[in-house]
Amino acid sequence: MRYTPAPAELYIHNRKKLFEKLLPNSIVIIDSNDVMPTNADGTMGFKQYSDLLFLSGIDQEETLLVLYPDAKDSSQREILFVRETNEKIAIWEGAKLNKEQAKEISGINTIQWVHEFDSILKGLMADADNVYVSTNEHTRRSGQVEIRNLRLIHKLQEQYPVHQYRRLAPIISRLRSIKHPHEITLIKKACEITGKGFRRLLSFVKQGVTEYEIEAELMHEFLRNRSRGFAYGPIIASGAGSCVLHYIENNKTCQAGDILLLDVAAEYANYASDLTRCIPVSGTYTTRQKAVYNAVLRVHKQAVQMLKPGNTIKQVNEDVGLLVEKELVDLGLITTEDIRNQNPAWPAYKKYFMHGTSHFLGLDVHDVGYFNEPIQPGMIFTCEPGIYIREENLGIRIENDILVSDNEPIDLMHDIPIEADEIEELMNA
Repeated sequence: MRYTPAPAELYIHNRKKLFEKLLPNSIVIIDSNDVMPTNADGTMGFKQYSDLLFLSGIDQEETLLVLYPDAKDSSQREILFVRETNEKIAIWEGAKLNKEQAKEISGINTIQWVHEFDSILKGLMADADNVYVSTNEHTRRSGQVEIRNLRLIHKLQEQYPVHQYRRLAPIISRLRSIKHPHEITLIKKACEITGKGFRRLLSFVKQGVTEYEIEAELMHEFLRNRSRGFAYGPIIASGAGSCVLHYIENNKTCQAGDILLLDVAAEYANYASDLTRCIPVSGTYTTRQKAVYNAVLRVHKQAVQMLKPGNTIKQVNEDVGLLVEKELVDLGLITTEDIRNQNPAWPAYKKYFMHGTSHFLGLDVHDVGYFNEPIQPGMIFTCEPGIYIREENLGIRIENDILVSDNEPIDLMHDIPIEADEIEELMNA
């Protein structure tokens, strides 16, 4: 693999924490993601199912994980099923993991070939009472494609209809939301690579450069640092595009006087980072651009300090909205009368700041977690306030990744240029 994997200690720890949360005599069954098709005989790049990766570290298709902590036979308490490799596969695709390699990565002693799954499962299901299954629950999930785990659930319920099936998501979402030190190390690496990409752009961006050329520069820098590329679809939005929250065309030419909004970040070892910066195409912010930029930066710095144990993201979003409201008044975008007459369900500031401030970050860029529960040490959040003035073709968002600690929040992107003056200096060096 391209990246240096985390030690098996991480996955042993994660499984142990999961076992503590299960009902007695329960079995957990998780499948890998599909290799998704394109056209003809083409396929997309493989992306592992996050719950499976979290519990095993195995980054390979056609993998199944079975956990049965109360199994009478200790060798059946953790079983990993991997695709059997052979000489033909090695020639055409490259060799797959052998049993010893799978054991070394996962820390699981019992490794079987995936074609043995059905026969081995029969004996385990005869003893188990509860079956925990993974359903990729997420508030933003579209659910248009039936994933491999859902097909597995249908198959299990057909073959074993009277077992008690239970959702794994409520348990594993809480486990995944608090990062192990090894996970934090991987996210820090992703942030470091992202920083290298951003610094590269500061000497590259100028009038006449296209958004897709900028995307290419970032991809080059990410790949050469052992990332598989972007952690999510890159947003490289100049001019009016900076006011489109999920702009993905990346096909315009940067014009003098434009702001360029960059919501771009690298992944590393399947862990995401998430960065947003807004830079002046001409190398110098206009007076108005700098005023809006600094307004957002002030909000950003105060919002970071809200990411502390005991608070909730719901409360952070509400408090940050009031900070943005004050800045909008000072910028002449809304008035105190607008605020007095506002609809409480859609405050006046929402015209210019319509999204939340923070989301969980981890194996997925919009990682799992509960927004209404108290923030805890070990959680990692983005912090991304913004102001979008469509009538001025001026959108500013500033985003860093923040690790919650027992003391002050830790900014994992503290060394990536963020002050307007520093960005100008580096662009004109």
